Amino acid sequence: MEGVKAWHRQSIVHAVTDARPSLSEDIGRREKRYLIQMGIRTLCLVLAVVLPAPWPIRGLFIAGAIFLPYVAVIGANEREKDSPSSFETAEANQNEIPRHRREIGS
Repeated sequence: MEGVKAWHRQSIVHAVTDARPSLSEDIGRREKRYLIQMGIRTLCLVLAVVLPAPWPIRGLFIAGAIFLPYVAVIGANEREKDSPSSFETAEANQNEIPRHRREIGS
């Protein structure tokens, strides 16, 4: 009976839907989102300088130009949260780098 239990623990079947997107897809998605947010920031900066608008509206454009870089950087460094973590799907004896240790080197 022990042999059957050991074989059952080793034969984990993973569904294709459990697969995470590749690292290049993830980075591409984050880069695209970052560039869109930086484009909006540039537009806010230009509109704050060029547009003859009252100060409350200019203040919104200036706030967008100041705070959007922070939001964009946080979003660009954030990984996808919808996929299951490696701790939920991995066995304790697997030789896999823990999720919190996976980093993009410079």
